[in-house]
Amino acid sequence: MTSETLWYANRATGAVCLVLFTVVVLLGIAVRLRARVPGLPRFGTMSLHRTLSLSATAFLALHIAAAIVDGYVDITFVDAVIPFVSDYRPLWLGLGTVALDLLPAVLVTSLLRARLGHRAWRAVHRLAYVSWPVALVHGIGIGTDTGADWMTWLTVACVATVTAAFAARLAHAARAARRTPAALLRAAEGARP
Repeated sequence: MTSETLWYANRATGAVCLVLFTVVVLLGIAVRLRARVPGLPRFGTMSLHRTLSLSATAFLALHIAAAIVDGYVDITFVDAVIPFVSDYRPLWLGLGTVALDLLPAVLVTSLLRARLGHRAWRAVHRLAYVSWPVALVHGIGIGTDTGADWMTWLTVACVATVTAAFAARLAHAARAARRTPAALLRAAEGARP
């Protein structure tokens, strides 16, 4: 495989990772909101979220492998797993490494969810809310296509959809918080003799 092929593979898998992890975040929020993907039952949204999470992780492995194998830039396995130690653009590569290092915690706890309990799983799973924007900034900072119109629009679209979904998630949580004390108060008043 030529260095040029690896360079294109690295760029392509980076862009695919951006799209896939964006969809994974959107589906995760949809699952939390108990929303449905059109044409799928509610459990189908959860299944799609899991399947795309694993697919995105596979593309991420390809992205990292292409970066390591490509001889144009010296990136080692250590650079890929230990943040900010690389000689090549340490800040931007380090952010990608931070995002990568958070991913196994989310993935493993999801696979062990039944054994961990909902509260522990949820606390760790929230690292996805940190991992996605850190990976996004990594791509903006280190990506060779950052200035290209297609990549700019792709990035803007991903940020806009995740921001809108996260805002919907926060609004839903705020409504639920307002309802909960009122419901408790009504229940307490109804229980009085």
